[in-house]
Amino acid sequence: MPPKDFPNIIFDLGGVVLNLDYSRTIFAFQQLGISEFESSYSQLVQAGLFDDYERGEMTSNDFREGIRRAFRVEVSDTQIDEAWNAMLLNLPKERLELLQKLAETKRIVLLSNTNEIHIRKFNQALKLEHGLNDLSGYFQKLYYSYEVGMRKPDEQIFQHVLDEQGFDPAKTLFIDDSPQHIEGARKVGLNAYHLQVEKGETILDLF
Repeated sequence: MPPKDFPNIIFDLGGVVLNLDYSRTIFAFQQLGISEFESSYSQLVQAGLFDDYERGEMTSNDFREGIRRAFRVEVSDTQIDEAWNAMLLNLPKERLELLQKLAETKRIVLLSNTNEIHIRKFNQALKLEHGLNDLSGYFQKLYYSYEVGMRKPDEQIFQHVLDEQGFDPAKTLFIDDSPQHIEGARKVGLNAYHLQVEKGETILDLF
């Protein structure tokens, strides 16, 4: 079934709706003296500290202290936040317009592995760029991993969304830029599309 024909669509946030550059965060932490940061954090694999934070199992203060302790560095909360947020880029207006158009005829929700520090910064940028407080006006619901206590690619977070929304997985499209998340989605019967962001593909190309 072509993407435009699915009645239900689950969108990832980073890399799909919002532009991201993981290398900027890696470089920013390296500039703070954490030369080994790349081996602990990437799009494909990340250490338990980051997973725990994205599941909401620790506070932002605990996360910052965890960074200082794990990497044995003396850096401020602000330095950590700025380095952590360095990956967050822009959200093109055309993507918001597409989401608005899709929402007229489809049920669409957002499902993101994210955390309090990122969402606070993201919403600040949304306000500055687009005059929006958040993305709630574009989706039926925003599922953020740190709020629901689960994260992709675990099957239970996909099942949670399907159950709560009453979506038939056979009639639902999931769009993500991380291959391991695509695999997790397919395990619960979702139609999953791997957006080839590294090749310049965007959701505008799909619809």
